[in-house]
Amino acid sequence: MHDIHKIAFSTLRGITPQLASEILCRIGDESTFFAESESRLAAVLGFKSKILDRQYRDTLLEKAEKEIAFIDAHNIKVTCFDDPGYPERLRHCDDAPMILYSLGECDFNSSHVVGIVGTRHATPYGIDFVINLIKGLSEKLDNLIIVSGLAYGIDIAAHRASLHNNVPTVAVLAHGLNTIYPAPHRNTAAEIVKSGGALITDYMSQDRLHKGNFLARNRIVAGLCDCLVVAESAEKGGALVTARIAAAYNRDVAALPGRTSDKYSAGCNKLIASNIATLTGSDNDLIEMMGWTPRATEGDQKELPLELSPEEQSVIDHLHQDGESTVNRMCVTLGIPMHRLMPLLVDMEFNSLILPYPGGKYRLA
Repeated sequence: MHDIHKIAFSTLRGITPQLASEILCRIGDESTFFAESESRLAAVLGFKSKILDRQYRDTLLEKAEKEIAFIDAHNIKVTCFDDPGYPERLRHCDDAPMILYSLGECDFNSSHVVGIVGTRHATPYGIDFVINLIKGLSEKLDNLIIVSGLAYGIDIAAHRASLHNNVPTVAVLAHGLNTIYPAPHRNTAAEIVKSGGALITDYMSQDRLHKGNFLARNRIVAGLCDCLVVAESAEKGGALVTARIAAAYNRDVAALPGRTSDKYSAGCNKLIASNIATLTGSDNDLIEMMGWTPRATEGDQKELPLELSPEEQSVIDHLHQDGESTVNRMCVTLGIPMHRLMPLLVDMEFNSLILPYPGGKYRLA
């Protein structure tokens, strides 16, 4: 059962996670916000605002009620900012959406999430790079997801290359899930959902498609990923905006260089020259930039000790499946108490079985 008050609250004009937290901390919950009088809210919150107007709040509730009918009719998943299923990378962004609507079953918290953006006027140079990049990453990384915006050019090339290589891909939309824009990409959107990816947006089905939506949705593309790749871009464009947002979120940014005479390499060259992006020309460049450990191939797998304890083997199996994990997660998942797990991990690190990474994470060596 969807919470009408949560959905309505998420549509307040100018609402952000920080402002929402402050309001809810003072009044209790979303239902109280809609039940109290305007004067009572102003007294408790300590400020007057048009968002407290009774008629305005009632309008939001009516809109939320209509949206719930649409959501239920089309099996759309609703994830609020404070829900456990909200994408963790995005949750830590100051301007993260209060609510997300999605179609498809996709783990937004996968180990390796790469955003790929670029011009709508992609050239064979940029498209070939995207195709080869995703093919290479798919062969070398587990738990890989590709994120883009379903637009013409580089975006759709990234989604289709992901589908071709059986990599889940996420399309971030600038409109509600009642439509697909551009219309020629509807079949690809359907394939994305069928193939383990997702369509995701912070817009309701009732929201009008507006030019500004496309720039606003770029923050979601940037926030969902570990790193952002700009394949091609003119000197000005949405891809450069996304790159700067990603850099502000402390995401790694990479860009494909091109000739100075090429119009749609000018933006990438500018990002590289200004040290916003790292020059990249291949999947190996990106993997090295991120410090990721490629999947071991049959010919170069590291020899493990002949005798592994059951607990050591469980750690190896867990990391092989998930790609990386924290100590706390391993404690819960494997059922190994902390006082036994910590020395176990130290020994495994000493024997070159696992490697520690920032954020208290471990991966297979």
